[in-house]
Amino acid sequence: MKLGESSKRRRSLSPDRGSPKRGVLQPNKSNYLEWDVEDVCRFLRVQGLGKFEQLFRAAQLSGDVLPMLTERDLEEEGVSVLGDRLKLIKCINTLWQNPIDAKVFNDPIHGHIEMHPLLVRIIDTPQFQRLRFIKQLGGAYFVYPGASHNRFEHSIGVAHLAGQLVKALCGRQPELRINNRDILCVQIAGLCHDLGHGPFSHLFDGKFIPQRRKDKKWKHEDASLEMFDHLIASNGLEDVLLSYGLVLPEDVKFIKEQIRGRPTEGDGAGDGAKDWPYEGRTQEKGFLYEIVANKRSGIDVDKWDYFARDCHHLGIRNNFDFERFLKFARVCEVGKRKLICTRDKEVGDLYNMFHTRITLHRRAYQHRVVNIIESMITEALVLADPHIQIVGKDMQICKISESIDDMEAYTKLTDNVFEQILNSPNPELQEPRKILNNIICRKLYKWIGQTQPEAGTEIKPVI
Repeated sequence: MKLGESSKRRRSLSPDRGSPKRGVLQPNKSNYLEWDVEDVCRFLRVQGLGKFEQLFRAAQLSGDVLPMLTERDLEEEGVSVLGDRLKLIKCINTLWQNPIDAKVFNDPIHGHIEMHPLLVRIIDTPQFQRLRFIKQLGGAYFVYPGASHNRFEHSIGVAHLAGQLVKALCGRQPELRINNRDILCVQIAGLCHDLGHGPFSHLFDGKFIPQRRKDKKWKHEDASLEMFDHLIASNGLEDVLLSYGLVLPEDVKFIKEQIRGRPTEGDGAGDGAKDWPYEGRTQEKGFLYEIVANKRSGIDVDKWDYFARDCHHLGIRNNFDFERFLKFARVCEVGKRKLICTRDKEVGDLYNMFHTRITLHRRAYQHRVVNIIESMITEALVLADPHIQIVGKDMQICKISESIDDMEAYTKLTDNVFEQILNSPNPELQEPRKILNNIICRKLYKWIGQTQPEAGTEIKPVI
């Protein structure tokens, strides 16, 4: 078969919710890209499209060709009825979004969730597995014994919710032309948005780095972008991305732009097309940038997961129902921009979301003992920084604070640095070791009071 010009790169389609029947395919060919012509014909029979078997057999259409098929190609091969062409495209599309070799994760928050094999390939890398060893709530684990969850499971949860929201919009509003590439890119952005977190999460970029790298304005989102590039390059995943229909470098740019988050209007996200600051997707699909990190309204799937997950592990009630939001979410045109909106009657549920947020800050994130412990950990890390050696790229030795410039070194930096200092015989680490031992023995700094600075007051760290 000669593919048309429209088929030179992998086809992007809106997915169907159905999934192929599974017990009829050869076990050693569960990946449709490995199917031969007879496997494809068998799949068509199972889907009730057996009358097209001879056509596919005559054209020698094997599994690796299926992602490139378009409606025009089917018409050229003799499928003259439009309805039949659409049925075939829809049937083939089920292989994309509900792949037979998807993996199921049992999550305590979202239950059994299915992960696309491309996401699983990303999960099974040292850069992502590193998140198993970084506490979601940093020093809060020393106050709340249940807060033992890590960035690893949170990232998987965000990928799941990102997929749920974008698929809901796709199914509800086909005129948005959300395709499989869009869905995969949004899920990957959700999965990888926290790759750049350092030891004890926000403690690292909020307290430690500002003291040790005063000349550098650095946030964990910056490291997430660099770590994503490092993950793709060091694990040779470029070909894997292409094999699942992504287009490089366009889709990689789109994923990274989502991780960084949409700028506010003052940062170049104006209403006019000439003000559009992104390269990954056009303004027609600008709403996709509001799913993982929504800088416009603050309503995004990242918050939905950590609200539910943090409340579960802290023992605090979560009053926000994200599943209800999914039911009412729509893309509406506001001015010249397409935005994710919800019904006006849902304002009460959104109030509950922000109330949950302030409750978590008051009762956990900004708990006075949590702040004391994180201040002590920060002090210990600052003192230990010159004496901790991490091997980076080309065997270069980095300090803790220098690892943010070398992703190979940063991959090795996790919460384990706490035990490394605590158990080190190095006499130069005596002072930070004493501070960490005081945390273990509950000899904490004393809280003497609080004050509310006036607006515009500049606050500088004492250390």
